Amino acid sequence: MPRSSQVPGGGLHEPLPALLDELRRCRICRDAPRSGGPLPHVPRPVIQASAEARICIAGQAPGTRAHASGRPYTDPSGVRLRAWLQLDEATFYDPRKIAIVPMGFCFPGHDALGGDLPPRRECADVWRARVMARLPNIELMLLIGQYAQRWHLARTATVGGVTGTVGRWREIYGASSRPRLLALPHPSWRNSGWLKRNPWFEMDLLPVLRADVAQLVA
Repeated sequence: MPRSSQVPGGGLHEPLPALLDELRRCRICRDAPRSGGPLPHVPRPVIQASAEARICIAGQAPGTRAHASGRPYTDPSGVRLRAWLQLDEATFYDPRKIAIVPMGFCFPGHDALGGDLPPRRECADVWRARVMARLPNIELMLLIGQYAQRWHLARTATVGGVTGTVGRWREIYGASSRPRLLALPHPSWRNSGWLKRNPWFEMDLLPVLRADVAQLVA
């Protein structure tokens, strides 16, 4: 179950559009960081959400291309994710159908090896519970990567990292009624080797995912 968070601002009846406006103006990780040093660039929170959405994609954090465009998954990983879901761009980017609520809303910067740093913890601590509480129609949650899986699932479900969690997808998916939870690996092309080593993902999991998604966006 998602962890609760006590955060300043916002009441029980805070409308989602007002909350999203407030979130997009957030500069906590640069001006008053709560975890680690300040963000070294101007924050640009990236989120897609509507109270009508029935599917929520919970990913990691925007990369450099999403940071530049202000639109989630505007990179090769987005191409692969849309192929997994069998969705065209118009449907994928329709907030009335698909909410995209990453664990970190801003590009977190690069590590010493040039990879993306983990999502900033401030995002989940300050915003996540408030956003999720205002998505009442979500029926399917796609948990992409370890950070989303750790936040949304019980600790016992995430034993063995992403491979172990995604490997238990039937158990997790079958145990959740509403929303249904489905754990996925990150669609990065760096994970092409993982997909080859785990052919059950495309043979067994993707057909279930696509059928559920098709029903919800119809």
